[in-house]
Amino acid sequence: MRAQRRFVTALLIATPFLALACEDVSHRDIGDEINILTRRNDALVPPATERLSAYGRKAIPQIETALHTASPPGRLHLIEALEKIGDGESVPVLRHVAVYDVRQDVRDAAERLLARWAAAGGLRGERARASQGEIARKRAAGEGPLLFGEAGTPGLPSTVGAPGPVGAS
Repeated sequence: MRAQRRFVTALLIATPFLALACEDVSHRDIGDEINILTRRNDALVPPATERLSAYGRKAIPQIETALHTASPPGRLHLIEALEKIGDGESVPVLRHVAVYDVRQDVRDAAERLLARWAAAGGLRGERARASQGEIARKRAAGEGPLLFGEAGTPGLPSTVGAPGPVGAS
């Protein structure tokens, strides 16, 4: 009886850690699929998109993070993944991309997806329609992508080819 009680106690203590271990695996798996989408532009992308969509809503936070650092083709792949996932929780992410992404083709892709969702109706469609209005208001107010100069700083010209600092040898 005592051994059985110790086993049950140990199991109760270990259960949260086992759940965390499973979560960590899916987190890494999601990251692996996102890496394929952001770094490749070949036949591996569609299967990775399918696998990523199987995670559903759980993948949205990592996709959102990757949208900030991925190359333009990678961002387009990530938008396709959000479409495959089809969850209304990604509407704010798409709205942000539609307003602030520095590339017009990426902004257009996000806005087209929102338009398709708005036309489809349902709760996701309502969120997408509301986002379309917000996008229009932000653009009318002059909000949009922050375009960087060649130096990577807003409004500053590139210093490539500029003379070195005074006293430099």
